[in-house]
Amino acid sequence: MWNVLRNFPRRQPLGAIGGVLVALMVAVALLAPWLAPHNPKAAGFDTFIPPGGGFPFGTDHLGRDVLSRVIWGARLSLYVGLTSVGIGVTLGSLWGVVTGFFGGAWDTVSQRVVDTLMAFPPIILALGLMAVLGQSVENVIVTLTVLLAPAAARTIRSTTLGVKEMMFIEACRAAGLPLRRVIARHVVPNVMATYLVLFSVNIGYAIVVEAALSFLGLGAPPDEPSWGGMLTGATEHLERAPWIALFPGVALSLSVFGLNLLGDAVRDLLDPRLRGTGAG
Repeated sequence: MWNVLRNFPRRQPLGAIGGVLVALMVAVALLAPWLAPHNPKAAGFDTFIPPGGGFPFGTDHLGRDVLSRVIWGARLSLYVGLTSVGIGVTLGSLWGVVTGFFGGAWDTVSQRVVDTLMAFPPIILALGLMAVLGQSVENVIVTLTVLLAPAAARTIRSTTLGVKEMMFIEACRAAGLPLRRVIARHVVPNVMATYLVLFSVNIGYAIVVEAALSFLGLGAPPDEPSWGGMLTGATEHLERAPWIALFPGVALSLSVFGLNLLGDAVRDLLDPRLRGTGAG
C-alpha cells in the first residue's frame, strides 16, 4: 500500500493534481468555522462591495460575505456528496451482490426495476423527486441515493456474476458452506475494488447534481451557503457584481475537476475495465 501511495504521483500525475485539489476542499470544509471571517448567513447594509479590504471576495445583494459563503459551501457540498454516494453506492452494491449471486426471478425483476429507473434522464428524475419530497438538504441526499443506487447495482451485479463462476466459489458451495458466509467472506471482498471505484468517481457527480438542484431552487434552502444557490442569487446581478457568481463558480469547477481527476486515477489503479461506469 505504501509503495502504491509513494508511486502515485509518478504513475498518475493528473490524479495527484486531483488529490491536491480534493485535499484542499476537504481542509476548507473541515476548517470552515475557523477560516470564514464572517457569519455566512448574516445580512448587512454593505451590499455589492467589490472584492478587497475586509471582504476579499466582496459581498452579495444582501450584504453577506461571499468568501464566508464559499467556504461554508464547501462543507455542504462535501457533506451531500459523501453522504449520498456512501448510502447510494453501498445500497446499490448490496442490491447487486444479492441479485447477481442468487439470480432467478428476483434477479429478473430487479433488473427491470434498474432499467426503468435508469431510463429517466437523471436531472428529470431528480427534479421530479425533489418536487414531491420538498426542498431540504436531506431530501437532496435521498434523491441522489435514488439516482446512484441503480447504476451501482448494475455494475456490482456484473462483477458478482463473474466472481460466482470462479472455482473457489464453486468449491465453497460444493463443501456445503452457508451461502451467507460465502457471500460475506468470498464474494464481497472480490467486488470491493469495483465498489471503491464507484464511490470515488461518483462524488463529483453528486456535487454537480446538488448544485444544479440548488440553482433551480429545489436543493438547499435559500439561506444555506450552497454554491448552486449562490449562483442562483447572482443571476440578477451579473453586470453589477460579477464576483457573486465568479467565486462560487470557480470553487465548484475546481472541486469537481479535482474529484474527477482523482476518481479516474483510482479507477485506473484498481480496475481499468470500469471506464465510463459513473452514474453521470
